[in-house]
Amino acid sequence: MGTLSLSRGSAAPRTGRSAEKRLAGWIAGYLGLPGVRDELLAEDGSPRSHWLHFLQALAELDAAEIARRFASADRHIRDMGISYRVYGETGERSWPLSHLPLLIGEDEWRRIATGVEQRAQLLERVLADLYGEGRLVTDGVLPAAAVTGSANFLRPLQGVRPPGGRHLHLYAADLGRGPDGQWWVLGDRAQAPSGAGYALENRLVLSRALPHLYNEMNVERLASFFQAFRAGLRGAATRSEPRICLLTPGPLSETYFEQAYLARYLGFLLVEGDDLLMREGRVHVRTIAGLKRADVIWRRVDGDFTDPLDLNAASRLGVPGLTQALREGNVVVANMPGSGAIEAPALMSFMPSLSRRILGEELVLPNIATWWCGQSRERDEVIERLDNMTIGSAFGDGVPGFRPVATLLGSDLGTADRARLIAAMHERGADFVGQEVVKLSTTPFWENGHLAPRPFTLRVFAASTPNGWRVMPGGFCRISDEADARAFSMGEGVRSADVWVLGDKPAEMVTLLPQSEAVKVRRLMGILPSRAADNLFWLGRYLERAEATLRLVRCLCGRSIETDSISRGTRPTLERLQRLLIGWGAVPKSHKHRSATAFATTALHQGENYGSAVALSREALRTASVIRERLSPDAWRLIVALEARLDIADPDLPSEVEAFERADQALRSLAALSGLMHENINRIAGWRFLDMGRRIERGIATCRFARLFATPEATADDLDVVLDLIDSQITYRSRYRSGVALAPARDMVMLDPYNPRSVAFQVAQIDAHLADLPSLRNDGILETPRRMSTSLHSELAVTEAEELDTGRLLAIEQRIMRLADAVAARYFLQGASAKRPDQQPDLA
Repeated sequence: MGTLSLSRGSAAPRTGRSAEKRLAGWIAGYLGLPGVRDELLAEDGSPRSHWLHFLQALAELDAAEIARRFASADRHIRDMGISYRVYGETGERSWPLSHLPLLIGEDEWRRIATGVEQRAQLLERVLADLYGEGRLVTDGVLPAAAVTGSANFLRPLQGVRPPGGRHLHLYAADLGRGPDGQWWVLGDRAQAPSGAGYALENRLVLSRALPHLYNEMNVERLASFFQAFRAGLRGAATRSEPRICLLTPGPLSETYFEQAYLARYLGFLLVEGDDLLMREGRVHVRTIAGLKRADVIWRRVDGDFTDPLDLNAASRLGVPGLTQALREGNVVVANMPGSGAIEAPALMSFMPSLSRRILGEELVLPNIATWWCGQSRERDEVIERLDNMTIGSAFGDGVPGFRPVATLLGSDLGTADRARLIAAMHERGADFVGQEVVKLSTTPFWENGHLAPRPFTLRVFAASTPNGWRVMPGGFCRISDEADARAFSMGEGVRSADVWVLGDKPAEMVTLLPQSEAVKVRRLMGILPSRAADNLFWLGRYLERAEATLRLVRCLCGRSIETDSISRGTRPTLERLQRLLIGWGAVPKSHKHRSATAFATTALHQGENYGSAVALSREALRTASVIRERLSPDAWRLIVALEARLDIADPDLPSEVEAFERADQALRSLAALSGLMHENINRIAGWRFLDMGRRIERGIATCRFARLFATPEATADDLDVVLDLIDSQITYRSRYRSGVALAPARDMVMLDPYNPRSVAFQVAQIDAHLADLPSLRNDGILETPRRMSTSLHSELAVTEAEELDTGRLLAIEQRIMRLADAVAARYFLQGASAKRPDQQPDLA
C-alpha cells in the first residue's frame, strides 16, 4: 500500500493516531477492479498524492462528524429542491450527489482543457462547412450519408450564416479514461449541452459540506467560466444592452431545475416557446408591458423543435418563424439549430482525419475507436470483431431493430439476435457504428462509511467568449454503481460528483458582479414575461385558497371542541361551515354526515379533493416550481415545507384537537411565507401580481363568508364565526363594547378600509397595484382592469353597511371574479393577439 506520509509541504494536514487509523482502514478496504485504472490507487497500489492529501484531511473528522456533514449536504439538496427527471416520468427525483469529488491535478487538467478547446474549434469549423460551402462532402472527406442521415441535420438552415458569427456557443465533450490512463472522447454534445448548472450546484453543496478541504486544496473556481460565457452571448448581440433569454421546453423537461437555476444565476429571462413571438423579422418576448425584443436565445430545446413552420410541424416548444429571423440575422440562437448534427456517432470515425485536414494537427484527445458501417470495409471489420465491439446507432437514436436499446455488446448477443443484427448491418450498414469496448476508470465512492471504486464519465464544457474558447475548470461527473458500466445517463444507480481541479496556489476569487464602477444605477422594474406574471398571480391565489380552507377547518374544529356550546344552538353554524367546505371542493358531498374529525381530516389531507388544503398546497408547489428562478431559497423551502406538512399518507387524526393543531401549524407556515413575501420581495411587477392573486382570492372568499354567516338571520355564533374567519375578533371587540351585531360586523368584513382582511382593503390594494403596472396606451385612458378596480373601489368607499344585502354581496363577489378575468386577459399570454405599446420607442 505504501507509506501514508505526504511530501507536499505545509499544505499537508497533520494526522493524529485516530485519523491515521481511519485513513489506513479506508485504503486497506479499497480494492481496485482488475484491468481498470483507478483514480485513487497508483499501479503499485499506493494512493496518489492528491487523493492521499484529501483523505488525510477528511480522516481528521471522526465518523460521526463525517456522517453529519454528508447528511447536511443531502438535506440541503432536498431543501433547495435540486432535482431532475428521468425521461418518461412525471415526478421529480432528488439530485443524487456523491459525497466525494473527482480530483484532477493541474497538469493533467491542462491537457484535458487543451484537447476540449481544440475539439470545439474543429467542430465549429465542421459545422460552418456543412451549412456553408459543403466542401468536406464534395471533396469526399465526409460521406454525405454520414451527415444527412442524422435527424439533427436541418436542411432549411443550409446556407444560413449564424447571427453572431458562430454555430457553437457552448460545447461539451463526454470523456472516459481507459486502463492506460489516456482520456478518450466518448461523445460530443452540441445540441443543447446539459449539466453545467448541475456542476455548479454540486460545487455549492459539496463546498458547504467540506469547506476546509475545498479551500485547503486550492480548487479552481467556476464563476469565471460562467462570467466568460455570459460575456460571449452579450458580445454576439448587435445591441450594447442585449436581452438574453433561456428557452426551456418547460417544467416537464428532465433538467428543468438546472435551466431555472442557470437563468437566475446568469440573469437571463427564462422563457418557453409561447413566451416568444416573431414579428417583422425579429423575435419578441411577450411581457406585461407589451412585446419586447429578444436579442439572444440560449436554447435548451432540440434544434428541429425550435420552429414548427420551417422545421418540425409537430413541435409545440418552439417559436413559429424563428428560422426566418435567423435568415435575416435579427436574433442570435445559441447553439444554432442544426448544431446537433455533429453529435452523430457516425462522424466520430472521421474526426482524426478532419482534424488533420482542417487544423493541420492530430487530436489531443482521441476518440473512442469508432467504425461507421456505411463503408463496406469498416462494416466487415465490425462484423468480424463483433465479440469485441459495442454496436450503436450511427445517429444516436437507439440501435435499429433493437430500439429503445442504446447499445448492444456483441459478446452478449444470442444466436438469433446476432444473426438479425448482422443481416440488418448488411442491409443498411449506414445506420450502425461499431466501437471498442472501453473499461472506464474508477474513482472512490463513499458507501456506508467506506470507500469503493466506481466507474465514471466526465463531461467537460467549453464556452465561446470574446477572447476565444474558455473551458470550465471542472465539469459534470457521473458515477455508476455497475462495475462494468460503459456509458450511462442520470437514472437508477447513477450519481453525480463535483469535479475539483487542483491548483498549486490559492484560487482567484471571481464573482459574476460587474467589475466596472461605471455601471448605471437603475430603480425601474425590469420586464416581466407574461407567463411569469400568470404563474406568480396563480401562486398567490393557490396560497390564499389554501389559507381559506385551513381557516375553515380550524374554525370547525375549534367550535366542535367547545361541546357545551352546541346546546346553545351552534349546530346550524357548524353545518354551515361544513356546507362551505363541501362547496369549496375540500370535502365530497358523500361525507356530509361524518364526524367533525373525519370531516376535517378529509379537508386537510385528501389530495383527490381539489379544494383540500393538501391539493391546494400541491398546486402552489407546482406553480412555484415553474417560476423557481424568481423565488428566493427561503420562499421555496417554506412552500415545500407547507406541502410536506399536509401531504400525509395515513392522516389518522383521533380528535378535533389534533385536527385543530394540524390546521393551526399549517396556517403558521403560511403566515411565515406571507411575511417573507411582504418583507423580502422588491415592490416590482412580479410582487404585484403575486399580491394581486392573494388579494383577489381573499376578496372572493371573504364575500362568501359574509354571504353565509352575515345574513339578516345570522345568530351571534354566525357573526362570531365570520369575524374569526377574517381574523378580526380582537379588532371588533376593541372597537365595539357591546356584543356582536350585524351592521358593524358587515362593515368590518366588507367595507372597513383599515382592516387588512376586509373586501374594501383588498380592492384598494388591487387598484393600487394596477395603477403601478405598465400600460399599453399613451392616451391617458384607463385600461379595462384599472377601470373595473377603480369603479369597485369607489363604490365600496361610499357604501354603508345597511345597504349590503345578500344580493349585493354576491354582486361584489362576481365583480371581483370578473376583475380577475380582466387581469388575465390584459397581462397574460394572448397568443397571436399580443399587443405592442402605443409608443413605438417602447418596443425595446
